[in-house]
Amino acid sequence: MNVLKGILPPKFSGLIFLGLFIIYSALFLFYDQLRFPLIWDEKHFWEASLLFSQSLVPDLNQLRNYGALNTPLPFIVFGVLEYLFGNGIFTGRLLNLILSLVMVCLIVFPLAQKSKNGILAACGLLIFPYYLWLSTHLYTDIIATFFVFLGFWLYLRNQHLWSSVSFILAIASRQYMLAFPVALAAYELMSSLKAGFQFRPRQLAPIAAAATILGWLWLFKGLAPEAAIATQSTPSVQQATWSFSLSPSLYFLSCIGLYFVIPEWILFSRSFSFKQILSFRNVALMLGLLPAFVFFPPLEAHGLLIKIENFLPAPSVVLAVFYVLAFLTCVRFSRANLAFWLLFVNCGLMLKAYPWDKYTLPLLVVFWYFKSTNILDSRFQGAGNDSQKAKTATPEDSGLFRQSL
Repeated sequence: MNVLKGILPPKFSGLIFLGLFIIYSALFLFYDQLRFPLIWDEKHFWEASLLFSQSLVPDLNQLRNYGALNTPLPFIVFGVLEYLFGNGIFTGRLLNLILSLVMVCLIVFPLAQKSKNGILAACGLLIFPYYLWLSTHLYTDIIATFFVFLGFWLYLRNQHLWSSVSFILAIASRQYMLAFPVALAAYELMSSLKAGFQFRPRQLAPIAAAATILGWLWLFKGLAPEAAIATQSTPSVQQATWSFSLSPSLYFLSCIGLYFVIPEWILFSRSFSFKQILSFRNVALMLGLLPAFVFFPPLEAHGLLIKIENFLPAPSVVLAVFYVLAFLTCVRFSRANLAFWLLFVNCGLMLKAYPWDKYTLPLLVVFWYFKSTNILDSRFQGAGNDSQKAKTATPEDSGLFRQSL
């Protein structure tokens, strides 16, 4: 509580903690104290976890032949918990719930930040429908997202070695977490080039983390274990090495527009400038996105956003809605800062993925964390904690939106 006293009034901090405790306690009770039967992907996730529950250290054969498409760290963790405590699926679900609460608390209470941005940012995250749902189920997304979050939390404190380790663990949890150290490496490289290419050891940290994907590709002899590819439904775009699809990337942009850009505008009272719509940059974005949506319409996906087609009269109207959401996202992140690179690389990685709303979760957590520390729109470099960065940060005009003061 001593840290919190420097952030918000003690009474207010206590009320926030009480509110979070009530939310997570209600969630715990609503889901039958996390002891409800396995549903959907939990079934084969639990089967994969049980393969790793016979010992504390898996052997090479287990790492190559478990029946899931993503990298094995969450299954190893769930399996070790079962080996140590034997409480079945309950312990793994409880771990997800605890990690979820830790991330929300770190967003609400960024160290030494005397701003209430954290409360609004946490609200933005909690209204994302997949966050609390995944927090109570035996899915791998929360563990992977936690390591991504921890990687940036450490990066902002100049703990680059440990940040790299965290990104390595994130990739070991889900392959597509590769996007985050790659984006960080791209940002560091471009920042260095603009400064006359000053080499710094910290530039190697995200590169080293990203390179670990090569080890998993070698181990699996492909993108995922052969046993999983043979027995599970694999998206066609992942069945061939050089197969790509632009539709998932466009759908991803639309999801970010719905789950971040619009909530941010509502929560943080952003003004809306029609004059900015006709700027050269925004017109270029409109014209660039239009043929992409025409030739690669993202009308096949999994998740909540795609369900609006049940309420709209025609596919063309659905496509128009997706186009507007994606356009808002492109305008919001049109400046070449770290947030831009995170969005850009994640969209690039989605060229090899099946479109699904929940794949935006790690990026949403990072964006809301950056928002809570007041650095989302900043070109920051290196040193100190997040509050120091916030002091030196210069908010940028992001085109269509302008931050009201």
